[in-house]
Amino acid sequence: MAGDLVLVHGFTQTPASWAPVTSLLPDGAQVPAVPDGLDFVTTAHALDVGDGDYVGYSQGGRLCLQLALDRPAVVQRLVLVSASAGIADDAERAARREADERLAQEIERDGVDAFLERWLAQPLFATLPPERAGLDQRQANTVATLTHQLRLLGQGAQPSNWGRLGELRMPVLLIVGALDTKYVDIARRMADAIPDARVEVLPGAGHACHLEHPDAVAHLLSRSS
Repeated sequence: MAGDLVLVHGFTQTPASWAPVTSLLPDGAQVPAVPDGLDFVTTAHALDVGDGDYVGYSQGGRLCLQLALDRPAVVQRLVLVSASAGIADDAERAARREADERLAQEIERDGVDAFLERWLAQPLFATLPPERAGLDQRQANTVATLTHQLRLLGQGAQPSNWGRLGELRMPVLLIVGALDTKYVDIARRMADAIPDARVEVLPGAGHACHLEHPDAVAHLLSRSS
């Protein structure tokens, strides 16, 4: 890839969550923490660490997409792993905000460990082996961090960027797991709207495909655009 790699983690994760991938990259990468206390757009802008190839998983992908749209000169190449452009429908976006608020209240009531147990038990992560889930790293999150991300960085809180995808002029790679059919469809619809985009579907992988198949993801990141 052309510039420095910048990898942004997903919800409940930490910068250490990218270690299975970065350990396989010949030149390493920058892995910034998602900052606390900022709204979605300001958080995306705060991830600007200079020109490079920005890679984001899920929540991190949505943030990298926002950065690429707002500061295109910084993002030389964009890689979205199991990520979307947000929720286009106003009613659906409002319903998601309400659902995320309920999750935030669960965390405040039950604590981080109990929430993570339920979170990783979702069908979304059915193909993620427990030993690859990085539970210890996720448990380093605080109640304040997780509730902030739900309330201010969730798909219900962010602006929908579906109508802006045509603005992207850098090469865009969308990586998804074949078993994560919802996001396979999302990736293909996004690629149809982006001038220079391709989709890579990883066989046998689910939503957390970078943890299930870090070797495949590292290979894709190491390839020239």
